[in-house]
Amino acid sequence: MYLADGRPAPATSDAPGGRIAGRGRRATAAVPSTVLVLGVVSLITDISSEMVTAVLPLYLVAELGLSPLGFGVLDGVYNGVSALVRLVGGRLSDRGGGGGHKAVAAVGYGLSALCKPLLLLVHSLPLIGVVLAVDRTGKGLRTAPRDAMISLAAEPATRGRAFGVHRAMDTAGALCGPLVAFLLLRAAAEGYDAVFTVSFCVAVLGVVVLLLFVPGRTVPGRALPAARALPAAEDTAGRAPDGPRTPVRALLGRPQIRRLTACAVLLGLTTVSDSFLYLALQRRLDLPVGWFPLLPLGTAAAFLSLAVPMGAIADRIGRRRLFVAGHLVLLCGYGLLLAPFGGGAALVAAVLVLHGAFYAATDGVLAAATADAAPEDARGSGLAVVQTGQTAARFVCSLTFGAAWTAWGDRTAVLAAAVGLALAAALSARLLRPAGPATAPNSPSEHTP
Repeated sequence: MYLADGRPAPATSDAPGGRIAGRGRRATAAVPSTVLVLGVVSLITDISSEMVTAVLPLYLVAELGLSPLGFGVLDGVYNGVSALVRLVGGRLSDRGGGGGHKAVAAVGYGLSALCKPLLLLVHSLPLIGVVLAVDRTGKGLRTAPRDAMISLAAEPATRGRAFGVHRAMDTAGALCGPLVAFLLLRAAAEGYDAVFTVSFCVAVLGVVVLLLFVPGRTVPGRALPAARALPAAEDTAGRAPDGPRTPVRALLGRPQIRRLTACAVLLGLTTVSDSFLYLALQRRLDLPVGWFPLLPLGTAAAFLSLAVPMGAIADRIGRRRLFVAGHLVLLCGYGLLLAPFGGGAALVAAVLVLHGAFYAATDGVLAAATADAAPEDARGSGLAVVQTGQTAARFVCSLTFGAAWTAWGDRTAVLAAAVGLALAAALSARLLRPAGPATAPNSPSEHTP
């Protein structure tokens, strides 16, 4: 297992294609303690959130009789409304200096936790939509500050590995959450109420761990408590003492940030949400309703097993290159859903493994690539810019995919998404390829991905 280590890694740099210099040298496998503790927080929180996510499609479609279009609207709210506040979360955390990241993340985690018991009290679709929007607001606030803390704690040479370790721990929670929901649905008379109640209790535990054990400030290579943070004059990373000097508009003026954002938007517009993917599988194979909450387990298991290796591969071959390749893996999953042959357990396993591999190759990898391109004093804002574009695009995808499913059926909707994803991946590969000839491994120009 990866152990926390305060020793700095050897200096390396990213080539224009995202390639890490000095591939012949073995980077340290140690992961800072801040990353590990944030991984524990994400693990606990994901158990809570995935318990709800696992039963939500079934609850809305089977219990409340929602149409695919109606579900697409709520699914878009659940997955896309955080785009409206990610920039706010990133900007506020940067303005607060090193300690601001933890404070804003804590507010986000706490807000999401408070929404879980509200699902016990609301039963109409408009009110459910409001609760889900508030829950996703919490997620939007916490994501960029959390990823900024990870990127600041990790050395650049092993940043992809650090994000891979965090995402693996996060996904361990995603693996447990649906299983807990499945057991509660089978054991409790009021299964949905039991799921929402237990989810709230687990979410509160995650907030407590964050407040007690995550340091208030991080610098590359080690974690420092807020009371012992380095003075501004000694901050080796060059952080401005009075907050970030790079506004969002200036970040978008940086070519690397602009290209990453454009590609995240293009690919997000054709990335079908998890819920729709599971519904398409359930419809094709006519799976029993009681087994539906187990489908996310396949994705989570593949993600968990591949997150750390994919992070290490990204550090070696280039983070942007692997990000695009991950979407080609998702395209293969779409192809299996459309294939006229096969079925049964083999089809389910193959689609879910590809789905998990897609997340392992893109989720933390995109954050690591963005961290490479964003200055440290605007790290939260830089991450929020790219994540906002991606999340907003996926919100639009949920709406359009739900409308296409309602109008033409699920197979035609998946076919349209597959064609769009193939075109978006081809364009993204062109946008993210190196702009010029390869440079020497240790040249200064390699410091941008």
